[in-house]
Amino acid sequence: MTVAESLRPCKADTPRYLPIAEHGLIGDLRTAALVGTNGTIDWYCPTRFDAPSVFASILDADRGGAFELAPDAPARTKQFYFPDTNILITRFFADDGVAEVQDFMPVEDDSREADRHRLIRRVLCVRGSLPFTARVAPRFDYGRQSHTVSVRQGGLTVFDSPDLSLALTSSVTVETDGVDVVSSFKLVEGEAAVFALDRIGGPVRPRPCPLAEAEELFNATVRYWRRWLSQSRYRGRWREMVHRSALTLKLLTYAPTGAIVAAPTASLPEQIGGERNWDYRYVWIRDAAFCVYALLRLGFTDEAEAFVRFLSEDIRLRDGPGGPLQIMYGIDGRSELTERELSHLEGHLGSAPVRSGNGAVNQLQLDIYGALVDSLYLYDKWGKPLASDHWDTVCELVDWVCEHWDQPDMSVWETRAGPQYFLYSRLMCWVAIERAMRIAAHRGLPANMPRWSRTRDQIYRRIMRHGWSPKRHAFVQHEGDDVLDASVLMMPLAKFISPADPKWLSTLDALGEELVSDSLVYRYDPQASPDGLRGEEGTFSICSFWYVEALSRAGRLDEARLAFEKMLTYANHCGLYAEEIGRTGEQIGNFPQAFTHLALISAAFNLDRALG
Repeated sequence: MTVAESLRPCKADTPRYLPIAEHGLIGDLRTAALVGTNGTIDWYCPTRFDAPSVFASILDADRGGAFELAPDAPARTKQFYFPDTNILITRFFADDGVAEVQDFMPVEDDSREADRHRLIRRVLCVRGSLPFTARVAPRFDYGRQSHTVSVRQGGLTVFDSPDLSLALTSSVTVETDGVDVVSSFKLVEGEAAVFALDRIGGPVRPRPCPLAEAEELFNATVRYWRRWLSQSRYRGRWREMVHRSALTLKLLTYAPTGAIVAAPTASLPEQIGGERNWDYRYVWIRDAAFCVYALLRLGFTDEAEAFVRFLSEDIRLRDGPGGPLQIMYGIDGRSELTERELSHLEGHLGSAPVRSGNGAVNQLQLDIYGALVDSLYLYDKWGKPLASDHWDTVCELVDWVCEHWDQPDMSVWETRAGPQYFLYSRLMCWVAIERAMRIAAHRGLPANMPRWSRTRDQIYRRIMRHGWSPKRHAFVQHEGDDVLDASVLMMPLAKFISPADPKWLSTLDALGEELVSDSLVYRYDPQASPDGLRGEEGTFSICSFWYVEALSRAGRLDEARLAFEKMLTYANHCGLYAEEIGRTGEQIGNFPQAFTHLALISAAFNLDRALG
């Protein structure tokens, strides 16, 4: 893994938007922030992942708000993580000196002072001397709420909005500039400065953060992340990338419930200037099996148990348009995720609309039932036996699948062009029933085996007869057409078909010819299969890792390893992946994406085992 390096130009020439890939992520297991290689925090939602933003200049450079901190001189920058932690370091190399900004949110355990939500920025001059400027410009509620600024005793500055108050403490002098706060200071070799931004209110009172306390919190946070990562059992190839993916997944975990968000951001575009901009700060049921698989394989049993507990206790089954399950939930298990357009924000590089909430929440996506039951099967196999209440829920869901599997739906890609008979949905309905049957047989649990077995076999024959295209010599996206779709890569991964089956090998070749470009895999061709949205999209990184795993399971190890190594070159300087990769290798879409890092872990684990 390399560190990012760039020349930071004079402020007059600074671009309004950093590329998505030019960021690292910090967090405290409740929320997260993006820190650019220019030293600016341009995305931060205090208190929790899905709260309204106070820094969102990545979505609107003028109205979004930001926390800028950088030298007052042109400087080369490099950014990396303090080893084996989620503490981010941005270094500045200028003619007169070298300095670094250490960004982190203190984590000493999963609960202590959890409501404080402290964000610390520690500046150190390591060589020579450098002048710095800091500007703290919050814009509350996605820039919709006004706020006031007041300076209090002890170097405390408070930003008050109707719904939220933040307190800034600093070891250097700050001044108000309208509704912003600025500070100009100079550091010489060996000197440091600290800025701390706290959410205050209720029992959380403003508290200074002197240099000594900042260092103590830094060291305590280092110990926390290293102690957590030491639980990993992974000793294979690509250990650094696997562990960075694990650390990223932990950052995307909401500790109070164990939920894992799909991404910490909203509306980062899948196409610059396009409309494919979605809010990913929620929990997708689809990610469940991948989460549990990756966490258990690496040895993180507590996280797997917490996530299963969230799935089984915080989610309430209901009789809705998508059946008893929704495709996604809030990090606290809530079901209402109303999609709204934030029309006052211009979007990243003008990519509008900016959205909060997600209107796909009520879509019928039958594949989620397979994902959930598979996650519980994996947990029962490698974690702890399912409780009796959990098994009752599994039976209820599987009986529902037996009754409703033969319906058109929106499926894995959440298309907005109307329902189809998607192969992937049939596949995952088969998984739901087959995994439940395995649990019942292994544990001797009560189940309607005759019905389950009959429906499972019926789904299998439906896929083999109607999901196969003699014209394409491949399994296709949905019945009644010959469109290819990368989601069928899950067929051998889900153990539906042998990875050496002639029909599967023919499908793998067809996918490689049509949807794969230099190891990168497109979901499908929107021109051949309109999805109800305008514009093109990049390659989907999760599909690229699925392709690696499918190649390795088919015994094509040289191809799999080369494809995997190529995929690693598309990570950003911190080893992070957005949802998609653009035509020239740029990261696009919400960032970083949990699903991609889960697929990386799975591909690395299985490829390493196949290579021996």
